[in-house]
Amino acid sequence: MASLDSTGSSVSGRQRSGDLFHAGLVVALLLGIWSVGGLEVSTGKVSSVEAMNGSTVLLPCTYSSCIGIKNLYFNWHYNDNGTMRKLCDAEIPMEGVEPKVNVDHERVEFVGSSKSNNISILLWNITFEDQGEYICFAKNPKEKNRNHSAIFTLIVVDQMKEVDNTLTVIIVSVLGGVIGLVIIVMVIKALVVHFLLKGDEKNKECLVSSSGNDNTENGLSGAKTDNKGTPKA
Repeated sequence: MASLDSTGSSVSGRQRSGDLFHAGLVVALLLGIWSVGGLEVSTGKVSSVEAMNGSTVLLPCTYSSCIGIKNLYFNWHYNDNGTMRKLCDAEIPMEGVEPKVNVDHERVEFVGSSKSNNISILLWNITFEDQGEYICFAKNPKEKNRNHSAIFTLIVVDQMKEVDNTLTVIIVSVLGGVIGLVIIVMVIKALVVHFLLKGDEKNKECLVSSSGNDNTENGLSGAKTDNKGTPKA
């Protein structure tokens, strides 16, 4: 009986360990799926922009979530030397429903749309004091309040830098010269081949005509010889 009890307890222990393993695997898979399809915000491939003093600049930001959104909260902040100043915020009830945006800055305008997952803003009449980091933040209650943020850097300049195209012009000029030279060489080659072919044709005609003349002369001389050799009657 003791052996049966020990065997039964070992079997049940293996079953419990197997159940725990499967439960852990399921949890890990769920967490992996949740993290892969989780909320993300992005300011695009370029995370900074240079703009002239007094101009209007777009601060881009989009969000994405594979499992969808519900009551998505987002905001924009400006990092003013460590002090976070809120520019605007809003809540998107569900996909396709436009948010009611609360704007806390007189020169900020919301230009995004929930239909395109866009929460971008415009900053009007920028000054040198507007230079710095702008943070786009979003939180999705549908994903257990998962949140994510992205930073966009604004650089304000007095005048835009002129792009030096000297190297490009040199490269294009060299390539154009090389292509032109190749075309000239090909044209000269074609003309030379053409004249050589014409010369060969003329030589052939001369050879044919001279051969004909030789045959004619040979025939005539043969006829004369036959006439001289014929006896008189």
